[in-house]
Amino acid sequence: MLTTSFNQSYLYDPDRPELDAYPSDLADDAVVPVLEPALESIGEYQRRLWANNRKAVLLIVHGLDASGKDSLIRTLATYMDPAGFHAWSFGRPRGDEIRHDFLWRVVPLLPALGELVAFNRSHHEAVMAERLWPVRSPDHYNWEARYAALRSFEQHLVHEGTTVIKVWLQMSRDEHRRRLIKRLDKPRKRWKFDVSDIDAWNRQDEYVRAVEQGIAATHCPEAPWLIIPGDRKPVARAIVAEIVAEQLQNLAPDYPAEDENVLRQYRKLLAPE
Repeated sequence: MLTTSFNQSYLYDPDRPELDAYPSDLADDAVVPVLEPALESIGEYQRRLWANNRKAVLLIVHGLDASGKDSLIRTLATYMDPAGFHAWSFGRPRGDEIRHDFLWRVVPLLPALGELVAFNRSHHEAVMAERLWPVRSPDHYNWEARYAALRSFEQHLVHEGTTVIKVWLQMSRDEHRRRLIKRLDKPRKRWKFDVSDIDAWNRQDEYVRAVEQGIAATHCPEAPWLIIPGDRKPVARAIVAEIVAEQLQNLAPDYPAEDENVLRQYRKLLAPE
């Protein structure tokens, strides 16, 4: 469960369900976290998490196309030990994923104890994108049942030792348009475009309404949503990095205690002859 030391500033408020009610940028006089110290802290305390092998962290990142999900996760990974860190991206369900229940594809990719795993999009797309672009017949869907399943699933993860951090990167419409145009102008980014993106842009308002409903229905004390100002990528990265660093420090403040007997045996074994 997220600790009481968690910065409350970005917590989703059930009394403000519309995403437009949340800022997409910080106020001019706001204090912006410093990125590099937060990343260094993540690197150190992620190793302690891995060494203790008792808790896990699942970071879930959602946002519109070009909201900076990929670059955020890459940045957070700067100093992490790859032995205990993994990142996975989720697109439209295909093949066997459609034939199983909607949580089936994420279960094998969940963090083991000691690991930090980042999801770029996640099982929540099953109540967001699938509201507009279903992968099964319409009569298959029971949205309230899916909301309940998501809440229970994440509460179960928390009770079993996984801290769940769910992030929505909030962008203004003007910034979203600017980034998509910039993506068009960069050859190394153009591959990300698909014909489905045109429909997604045209139905953006519908998608945001589905996101709002999904966030409202799956926000809970054990696994709350965080709405992060996303118009400036460096600011969003610094905010999320500070959040992750704080959680890691609380989960694994120290390395495991040494076994003095083992150390004595090693010193004896390695002593010069």
